[in-house]
Amino acid sequence: MTKILINGLSGKMGSSIADIVKEQKNIDLIQDNDIKNADVLIDFSRPSSTLKILEDCVKFNIPMVIGTTGFNESELSILKEASKRIPILLAFNMSKGIFILKKSIQNFLESNNNKIACTIEEVHHTEKVDSPSGTAIELKKVIQMADTTNNISSINIKSKRVGSIFGIHKVIFSSELDYIEFKHEALSRKVFAEGAIEISKLISSKSPKMYELEDFF
Repeated sequence: MTKILINGLSGKMGSSIADIVKEQKNIDLIQDNDIKNADVLIDFSRPSSTLKILEDCVKFNIPMVIGTTGFNESELSILKEASKRIPILLAFNMSKGIFILKKSIQNFLESNNNKIACTIEEVHHTEKVDSPSGTAIELKKVIQMADTTNNISSINIKSKRVGSIFGIHKVIFSSELDYIEFKHEALSRKVFAEGAIEISKLISSKSPKMYELEDFF
């Protein structure tokens, strides 16, 4: 039985996670912020709230699965320092589809010999605070690291906030020869919630470290 505490339970992602947890037999949702009795903490809140509860997680040796976005460099440094004492996953998109998208892009860039331009387009609902999205920033880093031959002339990110869209990410590579597009669209928050829950079942057995999505899928 995995006992999960959700930081940000009143938010839309927190509510989605709680709804799924209630349907599963091998997971128990800890109530009233009883962090000492939790096996893992899932955090979808604000950076200030994440850092506040981080202190208790370190104190009581509770692993963290963090999907919160908008951290600045100083806040990220605090998380990295804490990961020396507890296992922490920080991922701005916990969809397995995004993991597959990244792998597909990496495979393409490994075989690419042409000079190309890259555009990352991301669309989210109007209530999303950060722009560009954490996932778009993450995709840019993946592309930069995979471009070992320096064939990418530029990487531009375009962000839109429209209606109630859960998340669309497109990565476009274009040249004089062709136009190649990779795309992932989330049709429900459930895809992120299920990813967070799946990871929370695994992270308790991990040693202290800052983990990435690739370490679990």
